[in-house]
Amino acid sequence: MTKSTDHEQSLKLFIVLSRAYKAMNEMSNRFIQEQGLNPTEFAVLELLYHKGKQPLQKIGGKILLASGSITYVVDKLEKKGYIKRIASPDDRRVTYAETTEKGNEFMASIFPNHEKNLHDMMAVLTSEEQKQAIELLKKLGLSIRDLSY
Repeated sequence: MTKSTDHEQSLKLFIVLSRAYKAMNEMSNRFIQEQGLNPTEFAVLELLYHKGKQPLQKIGGKILLASGSITYVVDKLEKKGYIKRIASPDDRRVTYAETTEKGNEFMASIFPNHEKNLHDMMAVLTSEEQKQAIELLKKLGLSIRDLSY
């Protein structure tokens, strides 16, 4: 391939990845919003549901959200009764967030449908194609962080 063709191919790949992500994200967000949550609230609740109690200071990094927004999201989820704050007994500077029984029941009732929706979106690819896509996208993502501009 020529340099021009390589660049065109890279641009096309970027556009295809972007459009695929946008379509999947819109479908997923629609389901989440039907459950009375916004995508960020769902991300925090899903993290706590699957990983257990987490320090508030670490949640943003785990779901790729600015730390200033975490307090707002946690406040909203706490008002809905889905999570609670727990002060650290060892360090007064640390506060944990943890799902409540209501939050666990809520996630147990909606997560299987969310998981099925994601599976249905990916079902156009065979299991082998999904494995290949995972490896290729992982390779792409890891290589990008090593680039400097």
